[in-house]
Amino acid sequence: MAERNIVYFDLETQRSFGEVGGGANKGDMGISVAVTYSTARGGYEIYSENDLDRLGEELVKADLVVGWNHLQFDYPVLQTHVFHTLADQTVNLDMMLELEPLLGHRLKLDDAASASLGVGKTADGLDALRWWKKYRDTQDFEYLHKIAEYCCYDVKVTKCVHEFALEHGFVKYHSKSGQVEEVRVDWK
Repeated sequence: MAERNIVYFDLETQRSFGEVGGGANKGDMGISVAVTYSTARGGYEIYSENDLDRLGEELVKADLVVGWNHLQFDYPVLQTHVFHTLADQTVNLDMMLELEPLLGHRLKLDDAASASLGVGKTADGLDALRWWKKYRDTQDFEYLHKIAEYCCYDVKVTKCVHEFALEHGFVKYHSKSGQVEEVRVDWK
């Protein structure tokens, strides 16, 4: 992996589907924080709403962008804020979308992470929305910091699930019945 620049990516929004009139209006959700981890850089980068052009550049320049539902959620949210046509100008591995036809349903990142890694997410998107509203109302930077920390952790979990799959050739997950199952994958 060292010779390729793999960029792991996630973002958090300012508004929910309900606040923008449904999923067709993802571009109106706003972005509170976006985070990447670049294997070339060897570290994380946190982007605010004012840095989204730089984020778009990083994604387009990556050899591979890895995310969890980033093609159907994160890119449509981000697309209205960047010059590049992200889905057309990036090489992507959306692990959730790759697993969906194999499992017959969409899998949550937490179900793959907790089964594969023994550790789950630290919060959820609704927490991030609440923190954004508190930040907006109070301008207390502590809430923005919480969103960034949560988003960084999601990127880390995404990275670790991907690395687990590369090493083992499968992903573990919690099935709907709560059992730990495995699904073979061939992600490069």
